[in-house]
Amino acid sequence: MRTKFAALLLASVALAGCDALTPVETVECGETAQTECLNTWFDEKFEEQLAFSPITQTGLGRKTDYDKIDDFSEDAQAAQLEWMRDATAQMEASFDYDELTDAAKLSYDMWMYRLEQAERSWEFREQAYILHQMGSAQSSLPTFLLTQHTVENESDMEAFIARIGGIGTAMDQLLARTQANAAAGTRAPRFAYDAVILESNNLTSGAPFDDGEPSAMWQGVERHLTTLVEDDKITEERAEELREEARVALTENFAPAYARTVAWFEEDRPNTSEETVGVTALPNGEAFYAASLREMTTTDLTADEVHQIGLDEVERIQSEMREIMKEVGFEGTLQEFFEFTRTDPQFFYPDNDEGARQYIAQAKAHIDALTERLPEFFGTLPKAPLEVRRVEPFREQDGAAQHYRAGTPDGSRPGIYYAHLSDMTAMPIPELESIAYHEGNPGHHMQLSIAQELEGVPKFQSQGGFISAYGEGWALYTELLAKEMGGYQDPYSDFGRLSSEIWRAIRLVVDTGIHAKGWSEEEAVQYALENSPNPEAAVRSEVQRYYVLPGQATSYKIGMIRIQELRAKAEEELGDKFDIRGFHDTILGGGSVPLSILETRVDQWIQSVKDA
Repeated sequence: MRTKFAALLLASVALAGCDALTPVETVECGETAQTECLNTWFDEKFEEQLAFSPITQTGLGRKTDYDKIDDFSEDAQAAQLEWMRDATAQMEASFDYDELTDAAKLSYDMWMYRLEQAERSWEFREQAYILHQMGSAQSSLPTFLLTQHTVENESDMEAFIARIGGIGTAMDQLLARTQANAAAGTRAPRFAYDAVILESNNLTSGAPFDDGEPSAMWQGVERHLTTLVEDDKITEERAEELREEARVALTENFAPAYARTVAWFEEDRPNTSEETVGVTALPNGEAFYAASLREMTTTDLTADEVHQIGLDEVERIQSEMREIMKEVGFEGTLQEFFEFTRTDPQFFYPDNDEGARQYIAQAKAHIDALTERLPEFFGTLPKAPLEVRRVEPFREQDGAAQHYRAGTPDGSRPGIYYAHLSDMTAMPIPELESIAYHEGNPGHHMQLSIAQELEGVPKFQSQGGFISAYGEGWALYTELLAKEMGGYQDPYSDFGRLSSEIWRAIRLVVDTGIHAKGWSEEEAVQYALENSPNPEAAVRSEVQRYYVLPGQATSYKIGMIRIQELRAKAEEELGDKFDIRGFHDTILGGGSVPLSILETRVDQWIQSVKDA
């Protein structure tokens, strides 16, 4: 799973109505060709839009607005997307689509798609769960500050402290939106309330909030100050002044905002449903779920169609699993084999810090081995480094999904593959290898790093966001691609690959079951346990994830299937001319795009190879 804090901004963006009678200021291209003029306009607009988000600026390795946190109020979201409507109107009035190159037409279509996304988010803003257990602001804001805000000098440290206070303001804004949605009938499930309360309390426990061990935020403060003093960037006296400023920001801005969040969630918790329900139970919930499926799959597939695809894929993958059962000589049913791999000690590292260390080391080893073979399958390779890390203690959850956070375009900050390792019994060894490829190379790290490093592609397209069906579809496709590349030498690891794939098929069934067919949480859990070897702790965590991120879990398999279909089409039409490196470079060479635009890119590549 790929995460990026800017996704919170994109997902909750709002678009205010603008006066249709207001004249549109057009762009004068003069003698400049339409495509060149449009690409210049795209880059100018990217800079304008980037100004709305100091967090995204930092994510891209910039130090502009380095002392600020984004404005998460609904008014600010509305202003951002009023800007986007105006910009889109200007684009439509200024450029002749028919005069553009094929690549520029795709960029134009991509801009229009971004507006469509924004309109959809605004329409269903009251149905959104603002704070929940899946990396929402209460944990992602501190994580952003601790992992992405680099401190190289005194000014950077002052900005770090200012951002501590800014997190307090942001939490108040997000709490206000949570309260407004609750008043409109939208409340996250009770387990999401519990997670917000727990994570918020974890962040505000320990020094300087009480007499306990240093909190995660205070450890960050001390680490930066120690380094600055050791590097002779500041004096001990200045470090003490900054330490006091940080203490004040934490205790007078940061902690009170989290306390207000905890207080409201505890007070409102009894108003949540005792039985967890899907989003179709919300006001306008059916339309919201249909829109969520469209957003996450970038297709017009209905919930019934997605559900059936999932059922068919579960059946197909289970037949492949039975072949591995024969290979390893297991006698019994598939469900008995699931139970064997779910419980036998040989399939787990020790449930302690040493076991977590072993898990990280093995993930690195698998990624490193496959990285050596990348040039055989890709013409373009990522420049950014990759690190594998354990999730920070304050946000670590038993059995939660592993995830990736992109580095910077210039490679100054690496991409990071994070693993939740607080419960090693939820992290079976057979699935380790496929997850490492999914999150690292040739999965998310490769796709996102190459996108950021693309030249000749508008920045809004390469750096402007993440489309789940494309990004997660690619990462799941690479789990199977890794087998072509020499991975999964152990049959149990290959079974782990199939376990990973069948889990994505199960997601199609369970997500639609929960949100469109009235399944209970327990029904969803039992279906997943019966049809996969995943440990129960991981299953329950995953099912709860689907409740708060409706439709997102469907993006993986739908995206993978489409990429596989496009590859089969290219192989059939090109025959001996098919080049796997050229195909993969085409898939990765346009940034994150909806599947319809991806198909157009592949069709154009096929034709160019035929014409060569």
